[in-house]
Amino acid sequence: MIKAAPLFAGLVAAAIAAPAAAQSTSDTSEFAVIGNVPALCSGGTISGANATFDLGVLVDTSTGLLRTDLATPSKVITGSFCSARSTINVDADAMAAQNFTATPPAGFSRSVNYVATASGWTVTPASYDTAQAVNSAATQSRDTAFTGDITVALSNFATGGGNALRLVADTNYLGTVTVTLAAAE
Repeated sequence: MIKAAPLFAGLVAAAIAAPAAAQSTSDTSEFAVIGNVPALCSGGTISGANATFDLGVLVDTSTGLLRTDLATPSKVITGSFCSARSTINVDADAMAAQNFTATPPAGFSRSVNYVATASGWTVTPASYDTAQAVNSAATQSRDTAFTGDITVALSNFATGGGNALRLVADTNYLGTVTVTLAAAE
């Protein structure tokens, strides 16, 4: 019978008793988790649900001329947001007599101009003057996502054709103001 050398026998015994050191008992797999957020804008809701600027009687009943004290409370749009760079635009139409549609007689007008502003979204309010052909301030931009209130106001009322003109009688003078939020491209 052959006897193994004591050193060799110890190495063989250690190799049998211990698992191989180079082998792993676990493995790892990685997975990417992805998604996206589209550019979204929401105009919000008009506070108090009242979307009418009611100016009442437009003229001084003793002179027939446009009142110089015309004013109406501002309207607030709440819950507005854009998730990306955005623009705000305000557009307006002059108030015009809806029933008296003919050309007004000399000395009379059938329209009232005004300035509509939308503020709170950008540092400079978006502003539209219905008496002007070009309204370069009507669109304003902001570079970041934003949420906040927009205040819409009317001011600077003037008779179409000049303040020396009187307004024709009509029970329904109507104008519109439109505020638009859009994600900028």
